[in-house]
Amino acid sequence: MDPGALLDLLKRRTGFTEEHAAMLRELGALMIPLAPEVALAFYDYLGRDKELAETLYAVPGRVERLYGTFARWYTELFGGTYDRAYAEGRRRIGLVHARFGIGPRAMVPAIGIVQELSLEHLRTALRGPEVYSAMEAFEKIIAIEIALIEESYLEALALGLSLGHRDLKEALAQGAAALLQAGHS
Repeated sequence: MDPGALLDLLKRRTGFTEEHAAMLRELGALMIPLAPEVALAFYDYLGRDKELAETLYAVPGRVERLYGTFARWYTELFGGTYDRAYAEGRRRIGLVHARFGIGPRAMVPAIGIVQELSLEHLRTALRGPEVYSAMEAFEKIIAIEIALIEESYLEALALGLSLGHRDLKEALAQGAAALLQAGHS
């Protein structure tokens, strides 16, 4: 499915509105400085898993580069602009993860770490009724994030299987590689 059309569908299904986008943009000043702490917890979580640690540390300096990528991603969560370019960026994130064999069973729990730390920060930093609308907006954008990224996994897996790969992990990785290559052509 076209990433922009999928984003529109997900906005409707989650009830994500321009008010939620505005709230997330306002929260940026509060949340973006938290990115290094969340990134540390995120990669610490992934690094405790033997299989994921092998991927993370296979190339010297990879994790350090990923911290910067994570900070950009986290900043975009609070950018307030959720359009076709945003959706295409999330598709690419999913495909890059899939190319390295990092599928939904690794990504979803790791996003849970991001969600847990971010919601905890919102609960302690905000007082009064604004905490509820802030948490609602954040939870909606996280649901959209997960759905966009998972759709890219499904797209990659379908292509990998159609290319003749029977091992699911290999089909996912090879399908993602082909989609990423097609995106550069």
